[in-house]
Amino acid sequence: MGHRKRHAPKRGSLAFLPRGRAARRVGRIRFWPEIERETPTLLGFAGYKAGMTHVFKINDTSGSSDFGKEVARPATVLEAPPVIVCAIRAYIKDPYGLQSFTEAWMRELPKDLERAITPPKNQDREQAFKKMEENFDKIAEFRILVATQPRLTNVPKKKPDLMEIKVAGTTIQEQFEYVKDLLGKTVSATDIFKEGQYVDVVSITKGKGFQGPVKRWGVRILSHKARKTKRGIATLGPWHPARVQYSIPRAGQMGYHQRTEYNKRILKIGSDGSEVTPKGGFLRYGQINETYILIDGSLPGPAKRLIRLRYAARSPKRVPEEPPKIVSISLESLQG
Repeated sequence: MGHRKRHAPKRGSLAFLPRGRAARRVGRIRFWPEIERETPTLLGFAGYKAGMTHVFKINDTSGSSDFGKEVARPATVLEAPPVIVCAIRAYIKDPYGLQSFTEAWMRELPKDLERAITPPKNQDREQAFKKMEENFDKIAEFRILVATQPRLTNVPKKKPDLMEIKVAGTTIQEQFEYVKDLLGKTVSATDIFKEGQYVDVVSITKGKGFQGPVKRWGVRILSHKARKTKRGIATLGPWHPARVQYSIPRAGQMGYHQRTEYNKRILKIGSDGSEVTPKGGFLRYGQINETYILIDGSLPGPAKRLIRLRYAARSPKRVPEEPPKIVSISLESLQG
């Protein structure tokens, strides 16, 4: 029997270079989609990744060979307690892009917020509101500053994660009234998303530290008789150009990169954690106590990492109108 050549191309897209560590543990959303709505809405939310399970659901993808049949799907569980709306921020647009115009903070700030930032003292909220109202013609968009509540989850930390969420829909005046009413209140996942909706997820991947080119790029291990190295590459490139090109696989940081994954479907949003917590709890996480979001497929990052959700930037053209019909959610122990 002849030797079959193994097809093993170098892994890893050059589109993501340089593969450095992410600046922060909370992902940064650089783009917010425009949506048509009759009422203003927030375009994002966040939750802590608990772990994965699998569900049996009725396939509602029209045109699929399994349409109408029961299928098993891997699913990720996020614990997503309500977030606190700490501030409103107005932005104006100039030739250099969006610039912060003014902001208004809630009066009684959460006790734990001081762990994350130094909150403003003696801020004149009414003056900030007045400035916003007088400049509706200048203001391009509103965003809110929200703080998560990790104390309500099984994440072993008290320091909240702060992030901006854009407000979209209708006119600037209506958006202003909407955010003004939200200031100081809590917002839940059910206020923003609905079951069956497609969302984009932004997160920081699992960190794997400094790795060699075999693990990092999937290059071939050289013969044991190779002269200099086995787990490296045979050549660093040509004599000219007389430098090592960026596309050559080298050792370096692997993991802990920010990634955006598009069009993840929300299968279920619920408030009873016992519906999704497996026997013995999630590994390295524990029980789900708060609101949970069940998402089809896998998400970047380890357990306990904050995952940011956003309205889909390029939603599929055919989205089933009804929420997915879940037959059962596996609660089998993850510990064997």
